[in-house]
Amino acid sequence: MSGAAGCQGGGGGGDDYRGPRWRKPWKLLALGLLSASSVLAAAPGAGAMSKEEKRQLGNQVLEMFDHAYSNYMEHAYPADELMPLTCRGRVRGQEPSRGDVDDALGKFSLTLIDTLDTLVVLNKTKEFEEAVKKVIKDVNLDNDIVVSVFETNIRVLGGLLGGHSVAIMLKEKGEYMQWYNSELLHMAKELGYKLLPAFNTTSGLPYPRVNLKFGIRHPEARTGTETDTCTACAGTLILEFAALSRFTGTSIFEEYARKALDFIWEKRQRSSNLVGVTINIHTGDWVRKDSGVGAGIDSYYEYLLKAYVLLGDDSFLERFNTHYNAIMRYISQPPLLLDVHIHKPMLNARTWMDSLLAFFPGLQVLKGDIRPAIETHEMLYQVIKKHNFLPEAFTTDFRVHWAQHPLRPEFAESTYFLYKATGDPYYLEVGKTLIENLNKYARVPCGFAAMKDVRTGSHEDRMDSFFLAEMFKYLYLLFADKEDMIFDIEDYIFTTEAHLLPLWLSTTNQTIAKKNTTTEYTELDDSNFDWTCPNTQILFPNDPMFAQSIREPLKNVVDKSCPRGISRAEESLGSGPKPPLRARDFMASNPEHLEILKKMGVSLIHLKDGRVQLVQHAVQAASSLDAEDGLRFMQEMIELSSQQQKEQQLPPRAVQIVSHPFFGRVVLTAGPAQFGMDLSKHKAGTRGFVATIKPYNGCSEITNPEAVKEKIALMQRGHCMFAEKARNIQKAGAIGGIVIDDNEGSSSDTAPLFQMAGDGKNTDDITIPMLFLFNKEGNIILDAIREYEAVEVLLSDKAKDRDLEMENMDQKLSENDSHKQNSEEATSAFQDVGEVSEEPEEEERSDVIDPDSLAPANAGSDSISISNQDSYVPEPDEASAPEPTCTQGDNQPQEQKTETESNSKVNWDNKVQPMESILADWNEDIEAFEMMEKDEL
Repeated sequence: MSGAAGCQGGGGGGDDYRGPRWRKPWKLLALGLLSASSVLAAAPGAGAMSKEEKRQLGNQVLEMFDHAYSNYMEHAYPADELMPLTCRGRVRGQEPSRGDVDDALGKFSLTLIDTLDTLVVLNKTKEFEEAVKKVIKDVNLDNDIVVSVFETNIRVLGGLLGGHSVAIMLKEKGEYMQWYNSELLHMAKELGYKLLPAFNTTSGLPYPRVNLKFGIRHPEARTGTETDTCTACAGTLILEFAALSRFTGTSIFEEYARKALDFIWEKRQRSSNLVGVTINIHTGDWVRKDSGVGAGIDSYYEYLLKAYVLLGDDSFLERFNTHYNAIMRYISQPPLLLDVHIHKPMLNARTWMDSLLAFFPGLQVLKGDIRPAIETHEMLYQVIKKHNFLPEAFTTDFRVHWAQHPLRPEFAESTYFLYKATGDPYYLEVGKTLIENLNKYARVPCGFAAMKDVRTGSHEDRMDSFFLAEMFKYLYLLFADKEDMIFDIEDYIFTTEAHLLPLWLSTTNQTIAKKNTTTEYTELDDSNFDWTCPNTQILFPNDPMFAQSIREPLKNVVDKSCPRGISRAEESLGSGPKPPLRARDFMASNPEHLEILKKMGVSLIHLKDGRVQLVQHAVQAASSLDAEDGLRFMQEMIELSSQQQKEQQLPPRAVQIVSHPFFGRVVLTAGPAQFGMDLSKHKAGTRGFVATIKPYNGCSEITNPEAVKEKIALMQRGHCMFAEKARNIQKAGAIGGIVIDDNEGSSSDTAPLFQMAGDGKNTDDITIPMLFLFNKEGNIILDAIREYEAVEVLLSDKAKDRDLEMENMDQKLSENDSHKQNSEEATSAFQDVGEVSEEPEEEERSDVIDPDSLAPANAGSDSISISNQDSYVPEPDEASAPEPTCTQGDNQPQEQKTETESNSKVNWDNKVQPMESILADWNEDIEAFEMMEKDEL
C-alpha cells in the first residue's frame, strides 16, 4: 500500500483554503512529500545521518534491486515470478497449486510489468526502455486463465499505467522513449475491457475472479459462480480505472469503479460507520462482520482518500473522514489496531493483528494525524527487531501467530512517509535495519526468498512481484535526495502497488457526472472535512524531540511490558477506570476478577466432578457495555483454548546449508525428534559435512563408517524405527542425522510438521541430534551434493547468521566455480492456525465456557493464569526462561509454566486432571454448548 502527493508551501494549521477543486489535493496531503531537508531540524530524534552514508545506503538498495531483477530476467522471464531457491520461473499449472496466491499469476510476465516504473524511480532508464519493448513484444493478455480481478488491477493494469506515465514523461524530456507511441496504454485499455465482465452484477460489485479470454459465466470461463468478495477487492479499483478513463477518454471504466465504491458506502454499518471484511456481491450482505484496517479492507480506505486527491470529488474525502473517525474511535487502541465487530464495535473480534495493517501509519501521515502514526509504526518496528521481519500475524503480546513473511513492503512504505513528514533521522536508521535484515536473512544466490517461518529463518521458494514493485522503490526514495531523482516525485500519486499516476489527471477528461451520494446518508458540513495542510511548524511546536517523545514509551513494549488498551473513560477524561478484564489475565482466585466477571454477567461455577465452567447471561450484566465486554471475554477464552491445543507440539528445527555457494542463505524447516540432543539447549547447534550412509535406510550396521565418521548422516525414512537409525549412525561415528521422507513430493508446504518418536524404550543412549526433512526439502541437500560434492550444514533450533569468514575464504578458493543453485524448494515450519470469531446474534444469549486449560501460575498456588503461549522457537539465551504473561492492572510480568512442564496438573477442588484431559473436556463442553445453542435458535 502506498500513496503520495505533493503540496506547494507549508500551509497553515488554521488555513481553510477552498480554492479551485484541483488545488485541494495539493494542500490536503502536504505531509506526503515535504522534502526532508526542509524539516530536518523539526524532530531530530536520532543523530543525523551523513549525506555520504545516505548515498551509500541508496547505492546498496540499487545493488539489491539489480540482484533481484537480473535474476528474474535471467532465470524466470517470461514467467510471472521468480522462484529464487530453485533459480527458475513460476509458471501457473506447472507448479503445485498455492490456492488463492496463484490467482495473481496470469502468464503475462507479472514481475516485469509490476517493475516498470520502479526502474525509472531508480534511474535505470535504459533498462526501462528495454523492459517496455519486451512487454510490448512478448506479453499476451488473452490467455485462457482465471485471475484475481483485484490483483490484476493493482499489479498489471496499474503497472501498465505507471509505465505509461513515466514513459511519456521521459519522452517529453527528449532523451529516452522517443519511439514510444502509447503502446502500454493500448495494452492497459485492452486489459481494462477484459476486466469489465466481472462487474456484471446487480450490485455493481465485481466478481472476485475473471477469465482473461472468456470473461464470466461462459461455459469455458470456469468462474462466475462466486458469491463473495473482500471489501478491498471491490473497493481498490478507482485509481487505476479512473486513470485509464482519463488517459483514454473512455468513461466506462471510471463509472464501473465508482459504482462499486458507492455500493460499499451504502452498505456500511450505519451506527458504527465501519465496513466488514467480506461482502456478498449480489445481495450486499456482510459475510464476515469483523472490521479492521488490515487484510481484506486496507486499501479500500486508502483509495477513498486518494480518489479525492486524483479526482477532486469531495464525497470521497467525506467518506474517508467518516470512516477514519470510526477507526480511531473503535479500532485504534494505541499502539495497537485491533479488529472489532461492525455491529458491536466495542467488542474486539481478534486478539492478533496481521502485517498488512503496517501501511496504515503511512496513510495517517497523508491524513496529517502524526501521533498515532508514530506510535503504531514504533510498535511494528519493535516486533521486527524481535523477529527480524514482521510476521504475517502476531498477537497483542507480540508473539508469532502466523510465522510467514513474504517480503511485504508496507512497513517500508510507512517508514518513508514518516521520514518525509518529520525529517527525523531515526527513520533512516529504521530503513537501514530493513536493508540489513533483507541481505542477512532473505538474500539467496538467485534473488531474495520469502521467509516461510520467521522463528527458524527458513525460506520459501517465492519472490512476489510486489517486492520489486514496492520495496526497492520506497527504500530508495527514503535515502534519495531531490537531486538524485530524474523527475519530481511530488507530481505523482502512488497507487496501492506503488505505481505512479500523474496528478494532472485530476483536470483531464472529466467525463464523469459527479453525483454526491454521500449526502444522501450524512449531512455535508465542515466537520467532515480537513482541508488544511498541516506542517511541521504546527505539528512540532517548540519541541524538537516531539517524535522521539512519542516513541520512547514504546521502546520496550514488545519484550518487557504489555500494551494497555485505552478505555472509553480514559479516552474522554485522560484517566479513569482500568480497561476491561482480558481472558489472558484472568485469575479465578482473585476476588477483584470475580467481581468484574459478575459485572459482565459471567459467573464461575464449580461442577461436582471438579471442573469449572464460565457461564454468561448478557441480561445479568450491569450494562450493555459490560455485556459486550463479557462476550469478548468469553470469545477470548475460546481462542485461548484453541491456542493451547496447538502449543502441545514441539517447535520446528532448522537445517541451514552453510557451505559454498549457499553460505547459510538456504534454510530448510526440519521436524524434531523426541530423543537425542535437544537443539534448543545448544546455542551453537551441530555443524558438519553431510554424507549418505549405506544401507540408505540405516536399519542395520553402517557399511561405510569411514564416510560417515564426524559427519552428519543422510538416510531414508522407513523399514525400522527412527531410534534404531540413530543408534546405528551414532555407532558409526556420525555427529548427527537427517532422515529424508521416502514419500515422493512430500513437503512442509502441504503437510504438518513431522515429529520422530522413540521406540518405546529408554533412548537416553542417543546423544546426537536427529532431524526429519520432507522429500522436497531433502532433495535440496541431495541435489547440492550432486552439484558441489562437499556440502556443510548446520542443525539448530533456528537459523544462525552466515559465517562471513567462511564465505570469504570459500569465495577465494572457488572464484571460477558456478554459482548456480540447483535445489528444490526450501520450506519452513508447520502452522495450523484457526480462529474463533463469532458474532452474537441476540442480546439474551447465554455463553458457557469450561476453562479447564488454565495452568497454575506458581507451584503450590491456587491462583490461575491463562496460558497464551505461541508455539515459537525461543532465542538460545531464553530457551530455559519462562515466557511471561501480563496482568493489565500493574503491568508486572507473572511467571508461567514453560512447554517442558506440560505434564503438570491443575487442581480444581482437590480433583487432579492431566492438562490434555482438561483441554479435551473443555472443548467437548464448548462443542456441546454450540450445538445446544443452534438447536435453541
